[in-house]
This record gives sequence, C-alpha cells and structure tokens, in this order.
Amino acid sequence: MTTSITVAVIDYGMGNLHSVAKALEHASPKAKVQVTSNKQLIANADRVLLPGVGAMRDCMGEMQRLDLIDTIKQAAKNKPFLGICIGMQALMTHSTENSGVNCLDIIPGEVERFSDDLHDPLAAQSADVRLKIPHMGWNQVNQQIKHPLWKNIPQNQRFYFVHSYFAVPRTSEPIAGSAHYGHPVCVALAQDNIFATQFHPEKSADAGLQLFSNFIDWDGN
Repeated sequence: MTTSITVAVIDYGMGNLHSVAKALEHASPKAKVQVTSNKQLIANADRVLLPGVGAMRDCMGEMQRLDLIDTIKQAAKNKPFLGICIGMQALMTHSTENSGVNCLDIIPGEVERFSDDLHDPLAAQSADVRLKIPHMGWNQVNQQIKHPLWKNIPQNQRFYFVHSYFAVPRTSEPIAGSAHYGHPVCVALAQDNIFATQFHPEKSADAGLQLFSNFIDWDGN
C-alpha cells in the first residue's frame, strides 16, 4: 500500500489556490493536497507550498493576522518547501513595495521593482523597445544550478510570469534560475530544503506540471 504524500498549500487569502491545488493533484496522483491556514495541518504536512499574488504589504499583513509567520518559518526549516511568485518574494529580508515592507528574512536579500523606463538592450537599436511593467507572459528560464526540481525540464524552457517586483538575493549562491527582462533577473531560488520560483508553475503547462511532480518526489536534499 502506497502512502500518500500530504502537501499543505498555505491559505492566507492571497493567490489562486484552486489552480495551484488542481495542478499539484494533476501532476502527482499520490499527493493529498490540503489548502489550509490550519497551523497543525501545515506542521504535519510532508510538503509545504507558499503561493501568493498581490501586494507584499497585504501578504505579510495577512500572514501576521492569521498568526502564520512562525509556522511558515518552521516549515521552511525542516521539510520540502516551495514558494511561488509573492511566496518567493516573501522569503526575502525586505521589499521596496508599499514604501518598504519587512518580509520573512529566510533568504537574505531585497525585493525591487522593475524600472518604469525599462528597455531591451538585446533589441536592434532602431527598435528601441520599451518593456511593459508588469513583466507578463512567457519567458525563458536559464537553470543556474543542477537541482532535483529541474529534473526533466529542458534548459531555457519557457514559464509564465506576472510580476512588477523581483528578488535580489544578497549573494549569488541561492540563485537557481534566471531570466532576461531588460536585464538578468533572478526567477528561482534554492536554499537547503527550500525552492522558490517567480514564475507560476500552475500556469506553465507541461513544464510547470513537471516542476510540481518533481516537488512531490523531492525529499528536500
């Protein structure tokens, strides 16, 4: 008899939780997905996923209101942990959004906004392409390290993005993936049992499902 793996998708009111849960279930039939804000269920889960969309001030405010900060930090210490979009940015020390917001400070670094005057230096000079903010749509991801969550995902695979802010870790060590949008941007982080992506796996077709499947299979090492 195969024991199902429980995955707690943390519900703090920010994020497309239904899409994330359905994608996880589709990626791995052995996963028992629980969308929850219950601290005990999160603590008992085999895997924990921190999603998120919206403004950082609202995200951190809801985590605090629901008394989830310590639970999230503990989960990030001792079990396979996946952050997505704002869930990745929240792992950093501080965000410049909303005039400055302190984050979870699990991975040292800042969250910064794309410049309003962002241009593509790779375009022909005659084109002088001004890039739209937010960065929205499909973009190639360059895998910076070998990692179990990149298993069976080709180098430079396209993933789906929607964001105006991006993580800038204090050192290059945790950078697991990068993309180019006006300049190189960190879009995946890896630190011990933590992996996090700026892109949305649940919106990234087969590549996103593969990453979710890899997460279910990952033991955190």
